[in-house]
Amino acid sequence: MTGTVKISDERMYEVVRAPHITEKATLLSEKNQFVFKVAADATKPEIRAAVEALFKVKVTNVNTLVTKGKTKRFKGRPGQRSDVKKAFVTLAEGESIDFTTGLA
Repeated sequence: MTGTVKISDERMYEVVRAPHITEKATLLSEKNQFVFKVAADATKPEIRAAVEALFKVKVTNVNTLVTKGKTKRFKGRPGQRSDVKKAFVTLAEGESIDFTTGLA
């Protein structure tokens, strides 16, 4: 990638919504990959810049996917869950993000 993307503090918090903590994501963290829920309009360079700035780490790769919302029934009526965009972020060797700090 050539150059870096300038991103405002406000946009950083819009782009990276939350860590996606599942069994699969926990197993991926052993391979230096972390999963985040991100904004639907976020680009890979924006995600890279936001993660590097927020967590002070070096990102080597970003892969994204959009999980389509399931059709479910709410109180007998059909409804639709929201689509979710996830980013699989690979960190440089020796880098790490600790999500457990601050949890009691």
